[in-house]
Amino acid sequence: MPELSQETERGRAAAPFGLAEVTGPSMVPTLRHGDQLVVRYGGVVRAGDVVVLRHPFQQDLLVVKRAVERRDGGWWVLGDNPYAGGDSTDYGVVPEELILGRAWFRYRPLRAGQRSPLALVRWAFSAARPLLPDRSASRRLRAR
Repeated sequence: MPELSQETERGRAAAPFGLAEVTGPSMVPTLRHGDQLVVRYGGVVRAGDVVVLRHPFQQDLLVVKRAVERRDGGWWVLGDNPYAGGDSTDYGVVPEELILGRAWFRYRPLRAGQRSPLALVRWAFSAARPLLPDRSASRRLRAR
């Protein structure tokens, strides 16, 4: 995830929405590398929501994870890809103040190789989607 600039930090009070780009495989299959997210800063986070947060040990780094469960001290967050790591299994509970916002919408840009009519139709039907809460994430956590 890209870093937040100071301008973005100042502009957040005026504009409650922002854009973020996904990098890495930790949220596959929900999100892929290169996806664009519309993020609503602040607000209520519920279990199953996809959230943007500051990494607990490297706070200039933003990460996208799924808020799984509210615990003492903050949120337990997991990536949708259990093999990628880089979530609460590595750094524990994320304090509430590090959760910046909730991702509401995903836009998948057109790739360079998608030129055939069939590929363009498939892209048009899947390029933009709302990010709905996944309530099965908390059940997956309890099953471990």
